[in-house]
Amino acid sequence: MRKKIVAGNWKMNLKPSETAAFIKSFEGKFTSDAQVVFCVPYTNLAPAVAAVAGTNWAIAAQNMNENANGAYTGEINADQLNDLGVKYVVLGHSERRQYYNETDASVNAKTLTALANNLIPIVCVGEVLEEREAGTTLQVVSTQTKAALAGVTAEQAKSIVIAYEPVWAIGTGKVATKEQAEEVCKDIRELVASLYDQATADAILIQYGGSVNGANAAEIFAMPNIDGGLVGGASLQAAFADVVNG
Repeated sequence: MRKKIVAGNWKMNLKPSETAAFIKSFEGKFTSDAQVVFCVPYTNLAPAVAAVAGTNWAIAAQNMNENANGAYTGEINADQLNDLGVKYVVLGHSERRQYYNETDASVNAKTLTALANNLIPIVCVGEVLEEREAGTTLQVVSTQTKAALAGVTAEQAKSIVIAYEPVWAIGTGKVATKEQAEEVCKDIRELVASLYDQATADAILIQYGGSVNGANAAEIFAMPNIDGGLVGGASLQAAFADVVNG
């Protein structure tokens, strides 16, 4: 049985001074055995890591540069994240792809760098509304997933988290039905089996993201190929506990 993983993506919200108190507000609130990850802005990483000390919760960065170091003003590298005690890193989020011109190639480069530095990538894939309406969802998600996994070994792939986030459902209040989400996550797992083997496909964690909240999390997370969620707006509320417990 795969262990569920629920990651709360704060995006560009909350100040460093607010971070510890917010994280600690969930003490005693999570009744699920799901792995809980707080994905916080760069400025909040240090207080977030300190806040989860002594718990089984973890911290993720929301992005990372693929280069080891150098003249990349404004960027953060894997070594710096490791030094802070960060465990996960979100890669290829649709907002990064849309606003900052991230490509399948750059997501792959970052994935390989994260794995080489013992960081667990949460790799985001998903289609826009026009692609959903055109019936090309599975093709789009397959292409993104294959590209992200290029050069990744089977053993490395087992540690990756893939987050399926239909772009049309992120922050819109629109949610893929549990059947729609399951169809794509199942297809991703079958793709991983074809690229590697069934054992790797059975081990890899696949999340759903896109307007997940306390009211719909339980039915979505109950689907056989959905191993938790990447949660946006709801992760900034006390109701995040309801999502995790779902």
